[in-house]
Amino acid sequence: MSDNFQTDAAVPAPDEAANQPHPPASTPASPQPNPSEMPPAGDDPATIQAELAALRAKNVELSDQYLRAQADMQNTRRRAEEEAAKARKFAIESFAESLLPVCDSLEAGLAHENATPEQIREGAEATLRQLRSALERNRVTAIDPSAGSKFDPHQHQAISMVPAEQEPGTVVSVLQKGYTIADRVLRPALVTVAQAR
Repeated sequence: MSDNFQTDAAVPAPDEAANQPHPPASTPASPQPNPSEMPPAGDDPATIQAELAALRAKNVELSDQYLRAQADMQNTRRRAEEEAAKARKFAIESFAESLLPVCDSLEAGLAHENATPEQIREGAEATLRQLRSALERNRVTAIDPSAGSKFDPHQHQAISMVPAEQEPGTVVSVLQKGYTIADRVLRPALVTVAQAR
């Protein structure tokens, strides 16, 4: 038996190999989707439908909460506007009520036909006290600077500059009191001011 053995398949000669048909060229591979963009392998259509239904329910719930919040905000704004309108309408009510006793006193004084000058003066002084009390209760206070006090352009109105034996730019006399309400000037005091020497 020979050491060399032959295989059943014949090896083609070089010229024959050139004439053999070549296998077709491989086509380029189609792009594969990104694994992170793909749904989990375990998700099935029923699970996806359940999740979609849950998201839709949550969307309805959030929309309802938004609409309720909008309605609450509009109601709050409306109530605030109504309260502000009432405050403006009835702000003077307390002030007017405090002036009623003053009106009563004036009417009673005028009804006294045979009053003496002293009685008239006493009645006028009592009525003035009532009026001042009513003004103070409503935070209306007088601006009545004393002579020699520094002129304040925010509360005083200078009518004239006059020669005086006091510091220039100070109040000499008050011709008419001023008034403030809650630290806001209603009317400045009319004053004369010492002129520079």
